[in-house]
Amino acid sequence: MTRYIFITGGVVSSLGKGLASAALGALLQARGYSVRLRKLDPYLNVDPGTMSPTQHGEVYVTDDGAETDLDLGHYERFTGVPSRQSDNVTTGRIYQDILAKERRGDYLGGTVQVIPHVTNAIKEFVLNETKGTDFILCEIGGTVGDIESLPFLEAIRQLGNDLPRGQTAYIHATLVPFIKAAGELKTKPTQHSVKELRSIGIQPDVLLCRSEREIPANEQRKIALFCNVRESAVIQGLDCRSIYEVPLAYHAEGLDTEVLKIFGIDNPPQADLSRWQGIQKRIQNPEGTVKIAVVGKYTDLQDAYKSLSEALVHGGMANQVNVEMQWIESETFEQPDAVQRLEGVDGILVPGGFGERGAEGKIAAATFARTKDVPYLGICFGMQMAVIEAARNLAALPNASSTEFGPCNDAVVGLMTEWSDGNSLQTRGINDDKGGTMRLGEYKCQLQEGSRVNEIYANGTDTDTDAPANAPLGLMISERHRHRYEVNINYRAKLEEVGMRFSGLSPDGALPEIVELVDHPWFIGVQFHPELKSKPFEPHPLFASFIAAAVDQMRLV
Repeated sequence: MTRYIFITGGVVSSLGKGLASAALGALLQARGYSVRLRKLDPYLNVDPGTMSPTQHGEVYVTDDGAETDLDLGHYERFTGVPSRQSDNVTTGRIYQDILAKERRGDYLGGTVQVIPHVTNAIKEFVLNETKGTDFILCEIGGTVGDIESLPFLEAIRQLGNDLPRGQTAYIHATLVPFIKAAGELKTKPTQHSVKELRSIGIQPDVLLCRSEREIPANEQRKIALFCNVRESAVIQGLDCRSIYEVPLAYHAEGLDTEVLKIFGIDNPPQADLSRWQGIQKRIQNPEGTVKIAVVGKYTDLQDAYKSLSEALVHGGMANQVNVEMQWIESETFEQPDAVQRLEGVDGILVPGGFGERGAEGKIAAATFARTKDVPYLGICFGMQMAVIEAARNLAALPNASSTEFGPCNDAVVGLMTEWSDGNSLQTRGINDDKGGTMRLGEYKCQLQEGSRVNEIYANGTDTDTDAPANAPLGLMISERHRHRYEVNINYRAKLEEVGMRFSGLSPDGALPEIVELVDHPWFIGVQFHPELKSKPFEPHPLFASFIAAAVDQMRLV
């Protein structure tokens, strides 16, 4: 029997509903239950793929090519369960599907309304593909009281009646603010938030009360009394030093125990928290600190690189070191001598991005890393800029550039017009719609035997590596992609002549996936996004190796 847990939020946004959902999923796993986590987003975009990272944070990509909310990254990192297209839906996608049906005449001339058509579509989404899963945790984006989230709240209210008694639970995250001038924690915002939720017809079973300070027992009793929940169901959520300490903290507060009680499970299996205790130990006892410069164009909002920053942390865990990230706007390096800011860092990472703004700064960062023997990891756009840098300064192609920036004589990087997707050929043109038209999702990559990356993956912990089908080639790996532009394979010979090895290609040999500098301590560019598959209990091999190289660099300096 599948049980459903709905997580809502009130008072303010950014309370950590996604993190709480992920932590609860991890705790239920620790007790031996299977879980799947989902996110319902109330905005009208079909997906976040065309949204600015400065507005919405990173776009998380699943194996099956869905562009989703960044919270799905938390879900994967905490549970290890790969997210799917069916785990994230928006109001825009719901309406798009309903209107397509209406245009086809599927509703037989009936009036299409929010209730029942929109709410039924939401319920179908929640209940779809749940067979064999013990718990479905479903997070509703936004805050209670938002007009746009009302159809989702109505849908989960109906599900509480549609499903058999004892198969649903409602968790409500709220804020208990501390008023410094009064020297008091205030419970009224939580009370009002629950009142708003109850007016919709939902009585929360558990309150997750976020607070900067300990909530005294008398205040917890007050919240329980006025919000009509058990005292044991008022769970305080205090800030932790690391997000990976949250499962242990919430377990200590009794969150998972209380949730299981709601479903009538009074004697559940004991939680095996050894994985999370080990992670906590590694976080709290680093043997040093490495400095990594992240040279990007959205550095003023670090949520734009959420998976990236977490993957660097995981790489630090693999090497028992703390990773200090220095976020540097790439445009900074377009000023004379500004690149000297990179002096003293132990590694340089240039992440993905779109557009010409800041590109020359990223190229300057790649030049610095190459000439100063500083470990360099270029991801997606970062790989492309490293290739352009090598073409200009090593291969005597001073006008090398990308067609993304406009027409150029040496298009070392160009629009990818076709690629294989399983047994079909995908094509696109320069004027096609932006949304959902990129090379998205998981694709295989053939590594070259004897290359650095082949050694890294062979010695790493990536479970998606396969034995080579046709020796003497190296491993066949599988990674997630999100890009429109690709390094031009026609420049391979010229670049390999000057020491840039094309060490990973698509299985048909048409698309460059990985480049590395042969005579450099550690310089690798990848077209895919390895950060999307890194987990605290299974750091991605590339990040583990990159941080290991940064540790060596730190010791040299």
